[in-house]
Amino acid sequence: MKSVCFYFKIHQPFRLKRYRFFDIGNDHYYYDDFANDDIINRMAEQSYIPMANTLLEMIESSGGEFKCAISISGTAIEQLQLYVPEFIDLLKKLADTKCVEFLSGTYSHSLSSLEDPEEFIREVKMHDSLIRRLFGVTPKVFANTELIYDDDTSLLIRSMGFKTCLTDGAKHVLGWKSPNYVYSSSVAPDLKLLLTNDKLAYDISGNFNNPEWDEFPLTADKYVDWIAALPEEEQIVNLYLSMDTFGTFLPASTGIFDFLKALPRFGKERGVVFTSPSHASQRLKPVDSLNIPFPISDMDEARDVAPWKGNDLQREALGKLYAIGERVNLCTDRRLKLDWQYLQSSDHFYYMSTGKSAAGAFSPYDSPFAAFTNYMNVLADFIVRVEEQYPEEIGNEELNSLLLTIRNQAAEIDSLQREVKTLKQNILTADDSTNAPVEAPLELVDKAAAKSTASKTTAVATDEAPAKPRRGRKPGTKSAAKTPKK
Repeated sequence: MKSVCFYFKIHQPFRLKRYRFFDIGNDHYYYDDFANDDIINRMAEQSYIPMANTLLEMIESSGGEFKCAISISGTAIEQLQLYVPEFIDLLKKLADTKCVEFLSGTYSHSLSSLEDPEEFIREVKMHDSLIRRLFGVTPKVFANTELIYDDDTSLLIRSMGFKTCLTDGAKHVLGWKSPNYVYSSSVAPDLKLLLTNDKLAYDISGNFNNPEWDEFPLTADKYVDWIAALPEEEQIVNLYLSMDTFGTFLPASTGIFDFLKALPRFGKERGVVFTSPSHASQRLKPVDSLNIPFPISDMDEARDVAPWKGNDLQREALGKLYAIGERVNLCTDRRLKLDWQYLQSSDHFYYMSTGKSAAGAFSPYDSPFAAFTNYMNVLADFIVRVEEQYPEEIGNEELNSLLLTIRNQAAEIDSLQREVKTLKQNILTADDSTNAPVEAPLELVDKAAAKSTASKTTAVATDEAPAKPRRGRKPGTKSAAKTPKK
C-alpha cells in the first residue's frame, strides 16, 4: 500500500514600504500596510479560503481517511489574524478534524538556521507555542524555511526533540536513490528524514494547466495511477506545495479543486492512502542514512541556499542583521521585537538575488540593488533604535561612524542607481522596433554592490522608488511550483 503526504505551505512576509535615507531616525514604521492588506486578502479570497473548504470537504467525504499537513509561519498567522481572521477560524476547524497536522518551523520563515543557532531555536519555540495556543496541537514534524537542511541543522532539530524532519529530495544528494523512502540523518541517526518528490509535485503545480505538456490534461485517476504504479518497495510520496498554487496560479476555472476532491476516491480504489507525516514516520523505518554536509533547499535547480546567500548584497545584509541579534533579545520593547521578527523573513534577501532564477518575477523592486538599498535603510534605523535601548552595547562612536559612512556613500550610490535606470531605458528604446524582450545588464548593480560591501555600508540613499507590487508569482519561481528534476 502506497502512502501519500500532502503538505501545504502558507507564508507571507510583511512587505516593506519605500524607506529612504532621510527617514532614518525619524520614521520607525517600516511596512506597506496597503500592499500587505491587498496581497493577503487577495490570496485568502482566491486560494486560502477555497482551499481550506476543499480540504474540509475531502476529509468529510472520505470519512476522515484523507489526511494532510499544513506548514504556516508565525508572521503569516499574524497577517491573517489582522486582515483575514475568518481564515484562522477555518484553520481551527481543520485542526479539530484531527486529520490535519501542523508542522513546526521558524516563526519568521527566516534564515536563522544558517546564521544564528540560538536565534533559530528561539524562533522554533516561538512558532510552536503559537500553534499550540491557536490550534491546540503540538507540532511533531519539522520543516525548515524553504526546506533548508544540512547535517549541522539536523543536530539542532534533534536537540529540540523532533524525531522527523521534512526536506527536499535533491537529486545531487540522492543520486540514484529514490525520494520515496524514509531516510535518517547520518549525524543524528534517530532523526528520520522525509524527502519531497519534486517531479510529482510539479506535475500539479507546473503542468496541470499546461496544454503543451505531453500528459495534459491531468486527471485524478491518472495521477493516482502513477503513484500506485511506483515500485512496491517505495511506500511514501511527499508532495510539498504552496497553498496559493491552488486558486491563484491555478484558478478555480482550471478544475484544480475538483481534481483534489476526486483524489481520495480514486486513492481508495487503487490502494493509495493519503496520510499525515507523523503517521507515515511511525509506520515506516529508514532504509539508509544521508550525509548532507552543505545546506540544501527546495529552491531552483541547484537546490542550495544561493537564492538567499549567493551575492555580496545578501551576505552583507544578513551579517548586519544577525550581528545585533543578541542585543535585540535583551530588549523588552515589544515593537522592537516584532520588527526583529519581520526583518528576518527570507523573502527580503531573496529579492536581492542576482542569480539565474532571481526573484524579479515577483519582487516589488526594480532591481536586486533597489531591494538591498531599501532593506539596509530600514536596518540602519532599526540599529539606531537598538542603540537607544542599549547604548553601552553599541557605543555612540560606532553608530556615528556608521551614519557618516552612509552619508559619504549616498551621492555615489545614487549616481550609480540613476545610471542603471538610464541604461535600462536606452536598451528598451533601442530594441523597441524589434519587440524583442531584453534585460538590462547588472554590471552597474554589481559595481554598486562591491562599493557597498567594501565600505561596510549599512544603509544607502536613493531616489529610486520600488515598482508597484506584482499581483502574483509564476509557477516554478518559488516553492509554490518547483523546477522538475532532470
